[in-house]
Amino acid sequence: MSPSPDPALAARHLRVLVGRLRRRLREVDDVQELTASQLAALGRLDRDGPASTSDLAKAERVRPQSMAATVAVLEERGLVARRPDPDDGRRQLIELTPAADEVVRGSRRARDEWLERALRERFTEQELATVTAALTLLERLSEQ
Repeated sequence: MSPSPDPALAARHLRVLVGRLRRRLREVDDVQELTASQLAALGRLDRDGPASTSDLAKAERVRPQSMAATVAVLEERGLVARRPDPDDGRRQLIELTPAADEVVRGSRRARDEWLERALRERFTEQELATVTAALTLLERLSEQ
């Protein structure tokens, strides 16, 4: 009979593994000059479309001041642009520029290709099925 799983030990192990995986993905990413926060904001805009700075901050679970600083850098680099919100003239929406489309897609493509290759080369078919099942369970952690 095996001992019951320890949630505290699992939490530490998962945190360490996620950190390692994030670092590895940053190594293969071809946009090293952008921070994780900047890439997250670009990715969010790519997935969800134009948003206000406060909406981005809420979605990324950061302070509005932090997101404003992130957006300012992205705007300086020509990766996002502001435009008036058609529903509320007091608000501005942040949207991707064509230059950002290339950055976001290239970054995502590099990371996806590395992950796909690593999964194919390092896991058996049965192990890959186990990883896929675990991803479904882990998805619940991100939905809180």
